[in-house]
Amino acid sequence: MNPALQDIPPIEQLLPHAAPMILIDRVVAVSHDQLKAELEIRHDSLFRQGSGVGAWVGIEYMAQSIAAWAGYHELRQGGRAKIGFLLGSRRYHCAVPEFATGMRLGVSVQLLLQAENGLGSFECRITDLATQQELAQATVSVFQPHDATHYLQEGMA
Repeated sequence: MNPALQDIPPIEQLLPHAAPMILIDRVVAVSHDQLKAELEIRHDSLFRQGSGVGAWVGIEYMAQSIAAWAGYHELRQGGRAKIGFLLGSRRYHCAVPEFATGMRLGVSVQLLLQAENGLGSFECRITDLATQQELAQATVSVFQPHDATHYLQEGMA
């Protein structure tokens, strides 16, 4: 995957989110159809309860990695990260009930389909970086309209 790590902007530039809703720490690799991100489960991680973060949050880690992929490509074309919508997932499976505090996770997303109307589909995986064990996988469907503000206003009318 290219480009070099020093050429990848900080995650705050790749996502249309603000803290504390940015859940992934950094992008470590990106290409025209893939992205790899990393995060650490900390004591102050959003959604942490008890000894970790519930496995259900894995879908959001995947969605934010997809958003970072889209944001990276928008920036490369002179634009900025735009909002998108998580439509759903197929076959989300997680091997653990929670991501334990202290775990370092790798999230990889692979583009399967991107339609002109903004619909997309990605194969996603979450891996424990210490053991390289795959913890979760899913096919995630997303929608990024060309003009999200107009799209939202139309939906409210």
